[in-house]
Amino acid sequence: MSTLKKVVWPQIILFGDSITQFAFQANGWGCEISHKLERKCDVVNRGLSGYNTRWAKIVLPRIVPISDAPIVAVTVFFGANDCALEDKNPAQHVHLQEFSENLKDIVRYLVSIGVSSDKIIFITPPPLQEAAWEKECLLKGSALNRLNSVAGQYAQACVQSAGQSGVDVLDLWTLMQKDGQDFSVYLSDGLHLSDKGNQFVAEHLWTLLERRVADLPFILPYWGDVDPKCPESSLLCD
Repeated sequence: MSTLKKVVWPQIILFGDSITQFAFQANGWGCEISHKLERKCDVVNRGLSGYNTRWAKIVLPRIVPISDAPIVAVTVFFGANDCALEDKNPAQHVHLQEFSENLKDIVRYLVSIGVSSDKIIFITPPPLQEAAWEKECLLKGSALNRLNSVAGQYAQACVQSAGQSGVDVLDLWTLMQKDGQDFSVYLSDGLHLSDKGNQFVAEHLWTLLERRVADLPFILPYWGDVDPKCPESSLLCD
């Protein structure tokens, strides 16, 4: 008896901190990307709340590759924790130069396992709405531990590292503040994304992903194309 050929779903891997971990919540940006790729590609969430790039590059070989499935794209979305102020939040803070090197190390690892640089997309941290985030900090008994200007430095470093590594980048920090717009509408608590922020990320990320997934076929036949008299002839063919 012949062995059935397994159906393999290609993968897009979302690697990042809490803004990625929460991407599959209701109205999350990961949900929107996954919806667009139904029956074409698995969108796999590997968001790790609270993580910085120092920890991320250590655990990356433990979680990627996930399987033998081909990887269509990987998003690398860090910086919101790395940019925490050293004197207020030393546990999460990563110095700017190390942050840049960590991002490049992540690319080097992904390339070493066969994920070409043209499949990697960096995403910068979004801007920080300091008044709203300070309220969150005070509720937890701490002082304001991030500044938008510092987040901007890490966003710029992310953009520069992307250029040096030959990968695409989605610069949220700049785009969300373009033309002096009120970026607070994109944030739920000053740091994490609101519904509108999730929509913003999904729309802009899709412009970078679309060409990478344009040739992915629809996996398994449309139900109306299945031969009801001999379904095997439709469902077991390559």
